[in-house]
Amino acid sequence: MDHEFWLERWRTNQIGFHQTEFNARLMQHWPTLGLATDARVFVPLCGKSRDMLWLAAAGHAVTGVELSPTAVEAFFDEAGAPHSRRQAGPFTFHDGGRIGIYCGDFFALTETEIAGTAGVFDRGALIALPPPMRRRYAEHLLKILPVGAQSLLLTIEYDQDRASGPPFSVQREEVVDLFGARCSVGLLERTQAQEMPPRFHAQGIREAGESAYRIVKER
Repeated sequence: MDHEFWLERWRTNQIGFHQTEFNARLMQHWPTLGLATDARVFVPLCGKSRDMLWLAAAGHAVTGVELSPTAVEAFFDEAGAPHSRRQAGPFTFHDGGRIGIYCGDFFALTETEIAGTAGVFDRGALIALPPPMRRRYAEHLLKILPVGAQSLLLTIEYDQDRASGPPFSVQREEVVDLFGARCSVGLLERTQAQEMPPRFHAQGIREAGESAYRIVKER
């Protein structure tokens, strides 16, 4: 799964993963992190997620990173939010004031771009990646996040033998394996998924679980 895969998905509007409403589990669980209202928040692989608007409305300064220029432009266009652009190393930085998005490769991010981050919202980053890339993603995220940063991670679990991702099934054991050596990992909720990708039904998957985790970087 390379860059071209995701760029093509955005170019051809194959974005079934995009949610048009604010994420219900974000609204439910974000307050449990206890972050300051004006805390800086990072949204990896953000696409054109409207959840960034919810976080900004809550008072946070939001930084996203997204590979696709199509997605970044669509976010600001659909939000009706003016923004400026400038080159920032390997990224094009779209500055919308309270929301800024680095357009480029997540793995090129350094501590500098997300300095001061206190919270992370990951709805679709980890589950968008196949297993080898998930480990690389987790390692890089923990490398650039400051100690004390808290993450709200959302995952989906289903019979991976019946359907291929994305979204990929990520079990609790894997979350602990990926983050547990440097973080505390707490399961906030596990529920039955109310909505699943239509292709899951076609492939015989009738149920899936959804989990929410609070992850705190301790070292």
